[in-house]
Amino acid sequence: MGIRPLHQCSQQTIDSLLGSVALYKQVYQLDPIQFDVLMRNSQLVEAKLGEVVIEAGQIDSWLYFLLRGQLVVYAGEPAIRRVNVITPGEIFGDMAILLDLPRSATVIADVRTRVSAVVRTDFSIFGEPLDQAGIKLPVKLLFYRTMVHNLRWKLEVYRAQFPSRSFAADHRKIRLYAGVRDTMDELLSLDSQARQLAELLNSWNLALTQAGDP
Repeated sequence: MGIRPLHQCSQQTIDSLLGSVALYKQVYQLDPIQFDVLMRNSQLVEAKLGEVVIEAGQIDSWLYFLLRGQLVVYAGEPAIRRVNVITPGEIFGDMAILLDLPRSATVIADVRTRVSAVVRTDFSIFGEPLDQAGIKLPVKLLFYRTMVHNLRWKLEVYRAQFPSRSFAADHRKIRLYAGVRDTMDELLSLDSQARQLAELLNSWNLALTQAGDP
């Protein structure tokens, strides 16, 4: 598996990789200096077919974005059941970061794809929500909105697949933010939403590792 620091890549390579990723594009348009901070704390991962991108049980602070290819998710430690497929444009790895847990799933490059390209960013530079020393409020808001949207989408997929599960619709009970946008209050709400949604996603993944359907 090839791993390169993004800040060591040419600007042309960075543009070609991230030009179609809405989140990074928004960050660059909003604050090029903050974009540079992210690049200095990000890596390009190129995984060949069958290579492990994330291994269950490992502890790290990487947040992942799939650029091209396809990845397969196996829940449990060791990986015991295929539970999901990751396609280009998806964020993954956010659950363990939000809950401060070891990785609960193994993510492998699909054997049907020659090379899968992933960008991973060290989320530790974000610090706590109130911490503005590294990543500033506007960029934090972009990331947290994306994570909340991504987690809700994953939970909706599970609900559609297994509607009879007792907690299938619990994510819909988590309140959306209704206050003034672009404020610290919004960020704190998004942080709370993200952690609650991550807890539910963790419950789903645990259920999917059990014998039979959840």
